[in-house]
Amino acid sequence: MILQVNDLSVKFNTQNGPFEAVKHISFNLDKGETIGIVGESGSGKSVTSLALMRLHNATQTQISGSVLLNGTNIFDLSEEAMRDIRGNRMAMIFQEPMTSLNPVLTCGFQVAEAIRLHLKLSKADAKKRTIDLFNEVQLPRPEAIFDSYPHQISGGQKQRVMIAMALSCNPEILIADEPTTALDVTVQKTIIELLLKLKAERNMSLVFISHDLGVIREIADRVLVMYKGEIVEEATVKKLFTHPQHAYTKGLLACRPSPAWHLKQLPVIADFMDDNKPVTIESIRERYNYPADELKVRKKELYSHEPILKIEGLSKYYTGGSGIFNLKKQTVKAVNKVSFDVYPGETLGLVGESGCGKTTLGRSILRLVEPTAGNITFEDTNITSLNKSEMRAMRRDMQIIFQDPYSSLNPRLTIGNSIIEPLQVHQLYNSDKQRKQKVIELLERVNLLPEHFNRYPHEFSGGQRQRIVIARALALQPKFIICDESVSALDVSVQAQVLNLLRELQQELKLTYIFISHDLAVIKHISDRMMVMNKGEIVETGDPDDIYNYPKEEYTKKLIAAIPGAN
Repeated sequence: MILQVNDLSVKFNTQNGPFEAVKHISFNLDKGETIGIVGESGSGKSVTSLALMRLHNATQTQISGSVLLNGTNIFDLSEEAMRDIRGNRMAMIFQEPMTSLNPVLTCGFQVAEAIRLHLKLSKADAKKRTIDLFNEVQLPRPEAIFDSYPHQISGGQKQRVMIAMALSCNPEILIADEPTTALDVTVQKTIIELLLKLKAERNMSLVFISHDLGVIREIADRVLVMYKGEIVEEATVKKLFTHPQHAYTKGLLACRPSPAWHLKQLPVIADFMDDNKPVTIESIRERYNYPADELKVRKKELYSHEPILKIEGLSKYYTGGSGIFNLKKQTVKAVNKVSFDVYPGETLGLVGESGCGKTTLGRSILRLVEPTAGNITFEDTNITSLNKSEMRAMRRDMQIIFQDPYSSLNPRLTIGNSIIEPLQVHQLYNSDKQRKQKVIELLERVNLLPEHFNRYPHEFSGGQRQRIVIARALALQPKFIICDESVSALDVSVQAQVLNLLRELQQELKLTYIFISHDLAVIKHISDRMMVMNKGEIVETGDPDDIYNYPKEEYTKKLIAAIPGAN
């Protein structure tokens, strides 16, 4: 046994008194073992991981219990002794590599700095070891990335740099805090395989934290399920997935879209938390099952109408300089001669990896970026020929839910004013009093409260912010909405709620969606028809079942194979 956690509690000092984020938890970690810690945001997972490394602010935190590393209680050590343990014997991959890496220092310098500090190597030897580590974590062009800044490399590459940094001093224990959240499923699969490979080669112990049980299934030997600061279930991976005991565990397992089922709505945690009515995952899925004959009738009805949107030969090219003084021009075909139709009331799913052109295509359709070529026809109007004023008026009927709700909301405006703003721009309703009433109705419609009107974006959780931007998109009563990665960074439980809400609103308000995601399981659940995009082109289109069960393209097969824990 390498790590022993006994009766660990973590309390934060707040204005309203101590808040207990972790409550009397105990567990052990063996040499070479992988423990998965799973739960929703706020369950205490990350707080636990920071306590294992003694990274909490001592003046704002009260910690009790013990964490024994090879028999030594780390809470008894001096800060200097603890610094020697961090990186050397215990290392951590933090949740968000972009904010964990220093933006003004090169990637190589940041990794080499840790090596020189702990291993006392020369500058040249530290650089050599860093490049060796970059090779080990399978980074392309390791010498070039050594001299690159974080913003110059992709999300998956930044995550590999963080892994290289964590491994740089050969730790006995590696703590990975949500290392695959919001990554493409293919990149996520690669990161998981890499961690397993490195763990086996180095005989490391691994603590892997995630809100996604599908990911945990791929990597862990044993799982701890956390809920409101407590461990509510502990079991081997096999036992947890075949015979979950706690209602919360069943809820987490059921929330994730399953490619094997057609559901009218996804199960949510609340479906399982009534102690008086114990239920199984299968019984809940049966309750929400979409009968095949109903599905057939819906699709026949959908495609009996004329398309609401026609895209013909749409292209968006970017030309940039490369080389000294930009003497050489390079053209990037972000979207290349794409054509398709969207039908009224349909959800057309658009799936592909980051960089394939999905978001550029969505923004080109709304002319938020101007297309290079092609035609866009919405309800018999060729919107590519409209001037800016006419296009602004057209956006009453065409809206977008952006990928990151936090950055798409003005932090200086209350969420009520953010939603009122488009009503004022388009001069809807007769007064601000009427507009405010409409906004309150919208907030209630997306399961928020009237008192939220005067709060600012930072006062909400990620799931609540996503509901706010949905309310804003609905404010102008549009007919067509582009949902751009609108659930990619959410907990599986919150993701299920938002997907259910979008489907409800579609039926109630007769909405048409293009739903963009890198997650094929989500796309398969919500879409009537699916398009697969790669390198700016649509490579496969069809019924989600047909594409999932009988993919034609190798790229599509790769996306399907990367779905974690599909069941």
